[in-house]
Amino acid sequence: MSYDQWGPQDLSAPVGTVLPEVPAAQGLVLEDVQSGWVGAVVRIEKSGGMHIVVLEDRRGRTKSFQLGFGFLVDGRPVQLVAPRTSKTVTAQRTASGSVKVAGMRAQVARASRIWVEGKHDAELVEKVWGDDLRVEGIVVEPLHGVDDLAGLVRDFSPGPGRRLGILVDHLVPNSKETRIAAEAMRTPGARNNVLIVGHPYVDVWQAIRPQVLGIGAWPQVPRTVEWKVGILQAFGWPHQGPADIAIGWRRLLGSVRSYADLEPALLGRVEEVIDFLTVPVS
Repeated sequence: MSYDQWGPQDLSAPVGTVLPEVPAAQGLVLEDVQSGWVGAVVRIEKSGGMHIVVLEDRRGRTKSFQLGFGFLVDGRPVQLVAPRTSKTVTAQRTASGSVKVAGMRAQVARASRIWVEGKHDAELVEKVWGDDLRVEGIVVEPLHGVDDLAGLVRDFSPGPGRRLGILVDHLVPNSKETRIAAEAMRTPGARNNVLIVGHPYVDVWQAIRPQVLGIGAWPQVPRTVEWKVGILQAFGWPHQGPADIAIGWRRLLGSVRSYADLEPALLGRVEEVIDFLTVPVS
């Protein structure tokens, strides 16, 4: 799409092509051709006799544009028009707080991946960020432990179009996990194509804000007791084996409704990983 004194021209379409009119519907994802801004429709405003569309990107930033030509939907040029049923639209939100994309199909999965330590980590990330990840075409895979993280990264063969974002539990100075992460970052291709981040908690369970569970703080578990067993025991829940742990986790996960129920130490790291995997490689 280009612009000159005669108005917009669609350079990819045959001469005389009439661009389809697309209403600025709630959650519709658009790209402004001139600025490259990508965002979802938040609302329509009227200013000086013109209709203005306000777009919000996935980081919550907004920008206003005049309705008309110069927009792409799924890579195709369109003429953006005001919705016929309402003068103003209000964007719905996903559990992560981003704009919910109406009618958006999941994208074909990228070669890049998010790795997390275990099944519970993957389920929590999916519950809060699942809508965003499907729009971005990013798959979350549980590792079931990070002891051989360097070998796993080496087998993955990271590169510019094949990147890894890895979320590690208990990534604090001088910990075993920190040493494992440092070794993994020394593997070929990791320097610019792998991002390892972590939270300070013993387990991802602790990333749920205790107030959400109706407690002041997470219980202290003696080192002699397996941590998850000790937590369930402190709650007075069944804790005899893997089945009880699974049931306990379902109860904890059920208390999480949105990003507001999680600790900032986890929120920031997951957003950092998503940004790393979705920003185009220069």
